[in-house]
Amino acid sequence: MAGAPEPGEPAEGKPFKLLGILDVENIPCARDSILYGSLGSVVAGLGHFLLTSRIRKSCDVGVGGFILVTLGCWFHCRYNHAKLRIQERIAREGIKNKILYESTHLDPERKQTNGNNSN
Repeated sequence: MAGAPEPGEPAEGKPFKLLGILDVENIPCARDSILYGSLGSVVAGLGHFLLTSRIRKSCDVGVGGFILVTLGCWFHCRYNHAKLRIQERIAREGIKNKILYESTHLDPERKQTNGNNSN
């Protein structure tokens, strides 16, 4: 069958969910946070192991590094994402108001002339 997915590939209409709850493809910032957390885990665990040569403690430090880096990246990215959405909403409302009020008496950019039009 040409249209059937390979055994290791996810189906076309089915989203990839990490641990069954986190939809990595559709949630903004999820993919980057997980990837940076993984890198932070390796760096923290390997760095601790190279300094102390303790395997169990290095694994604990690696897990802690994963959690800290993932949460840090997640909150930073979500904050910037929310700030961008607010800026987009303000710009969208400004453009809508510009279109609605342009060349009317409600236009804030239009100069109000009191009685000068009677000349």
